[in-house]
Amino acid sequence: MSRTIKLRKGLDIKLHGEAEKVKSTAEAKAFAIKPPDFHGLVPKMTVKVGDKVKTGSVIFFNKYQEEIKFVSPVSGEITEIVRGEKRRILEVRIKADAENSSEEFGAVNPDNLDEAQAKEILLKSGLWPFIKMRPLDVVANPNDKPKAIFVSGFDSAPLAPDFDYVLHGESEAFQAGITALSKLTNGKVHLTNRANAAHDEALKGVKGVQNNTIAGKHPAGNVGTQIHHIDPINKGEIVWTVNALDVALIGRSLLAGKIDTSRLVALTGSEVKKTKYIKTTLGAEIAALIEDNIEGENYRVISGNVLTGDKVDPKDGYLGFYHNQITVIPEGDEPKFVITKGWMGPGTGKFSINRTYFSWLTPNKKRKLDTNLNGEVRAFVVTGEMEKVFPFDIYPMQLVKATIYNDIDLMENLGIYEVAPEDFALCEFVCTSKINIQEKIRKGLDVIQEECM
Repeated sequence: MSRTIKLRKGLDIKLHGEAEKVKSTAEAKAFAIKPPDFHGLVPKMTVKVGDKVKTGSVIFFNKYQEEIKFVSPVSGEITEIVRGEKRRILEVRIKADAENSSEEFGAVNPDNLDEAQAKEILLKSGLWPFIKMRPLDVVANPNDKPKAIFVSGFDSAPLAPDFDYVLHGESEAFQAGITALSKLTNGKVHLTNRANAAHDEALKGVKGVQNNTIAGKHPAGNVGTQIHHIDPINKGEIVWTVNALDVALIGRSLLAGKIDTSRLVALTGSEVKKTKYIKTTLGAEIAALIEDNIEGENYRVISGNVLTGDKVDPKDGYLGFYHNQITVIPEGDEPKFVITKGWMGPGTGKFSINRTYFSWLTPNKKRKLDTNLNGEVRAFVVTGEMEKVFPFDIYPMQLVKATIYNDIDLMENLGIYEVAPEDFALCEFVCTSKINIQEKIRKGLDVIQEECM
């Protein structure tokens, strides 16, 4: 039975630079797959510098779960393996060739697969990493049996891509992806769309799902919010999640018999001259996607959205594995005169949720915000701000404090199994104390994984 949820809490951050519904193609020549995109992964390399690979060739696998393979997004040559501290692998870089050859596993009809066959082909093809699990928010363990699978049909983050636009014409692929995922659970596959919105055909009339609707501000589009209100996670239970755009990718790949790593990426942000959607490939070099299309010189490029994305080098960075958006905003490292643009100024151009500035009178006005924290890290004070934007039946500040001092019993009692770092992005944004809350939640989940699972 479908569910309709209406959120009373949340916050929409309206920014300049939404992607115009115009498509273009970027000719990227360099690509990378980044092990840090898969939290907790210990990669075991299968290639070395100079090796030739095809699209779908295994680059590395999980040292502790060898069946989970990570494959090349393009065909070409391994040019560099970038390492960090303690020789941790940060990036595997690939120079694309003109052949665009692929490893083939044979086209399949997902309707004809059973659970074992569906799992085998997803693991063999390198499609498995698109499936994540709650709790922990990591790549799903294929040995688990999820009680349900959740797919969010929209993204409510600032300047997020329009899923209806991106999925237009992908009805067959999306249905194939849903059908394949439905083989992996005896429970329901939940597809949640925004209430009172006209959705593309790809998101309507999908078979084999429970259709839910949700109304409210961000984080309405976060799958964690939807799980909490539709089928909450208790200790010992597992739920799998897949991004809606990756569901279509899985479907395209199964129908073609080879992995399809193409992406339609939204180029957004106030510093972009011409915002648009760019057809490219997973892991593409950022420089090719933003070339000659950025205003000014002092800006930050983010792979993902402004709340949960990763800062990347505009000249030597690459698109994240799970990202369908690039955001470019002003860098906030310039000093601000206290009376005009500082804390004593009128703040007409700033964003305020607690009526500190007169800008609260125009909540729907789009703004050009930079990365400045507007203050230093300070004592963790109780303000009640987090509770205003956190639409879970959970005490957010108490849970964050429990993760800081590693109180496992308190973390469990306060709902650590239900959350992921992205669910606390708004709490981090409104936090007066400037605490890196997403980092604290991630460390808390790591403790839970080590001690309780």
